[in-house]
Amino acid sequence: MATRASAAAPAARRCSYVVALLFLIALAGTSSAQLSTGFYSYSCPGAYGAVKSVMQAAIAKEKRMGASILRLFFHDCFVQVRRRAHTIGLARCTNFRAHIYNDTDIDAAFAKTRQSGCPSTSGAGDNNLAPLDLQTPTVFENNYYKNLLSKKGLLHSDQELFNGGATDALVQSYVGCQSTFFADFVTGMIKMGDITPLTGSNGQIRKNCRRVN
Repeated sequence: MATRASAAAPAARRCSYVVALLFLIALAGTSSAQLSTGFYSYSCPGAYGAVKSVMQAAIAKEKRMGASILRLFFHDCFVQVRRRAHTIGLARCTNFRAHIYNDTDIDAAFAKTRQSGCPSTSGAGDNNLAPLDLQTPTVFENNYYKNLLSKKGLLHSDQELFNGGATDALVQSYVGCQSTFFADFVTGMIKMGDITPLTGSNGQIRKNCRRVN
């Protein structure tokens, strides 16, 4: 017979999953008549408080969780676009190997440092991790953009944001004013949440988000 503690554990996990799901749903916009940003304010007034407390506890336990939740929301809303919130979190060697060995728009010393933990041979150290933000990988702020000015973006797609193109001026504005970055980030997340969601039998829950089942 299961003890009270062992029986409670699965229930607690289920509760956490439900709360996390509510978090994502709550961020969804008003593009569909079936969804609204204020739905839980009257149907379940305690939902937002529960979501906030669980998220705070999860991030306090594992700092990388903040980046994971943001990434989950991004891909849930915007699976057709890959550019993206990399001011927090970590990346696997397999995702930045080509950039640190083959690209020229990267600081040489920075590339050498990252090469020490990411061998050039595929299959060797593929899961080794490196911070997306060199200075403060667990703090949400604008150092990520400062790194780009110094050609210290970890991913190829990161450095492309500051590489002589149309987004250079935007990167520089975020470096000069962190509050501008914060404001634009909020605006961008809300716009993504407002993308018309597929409901009912439309669309599918993908097994691999990169392609249809």
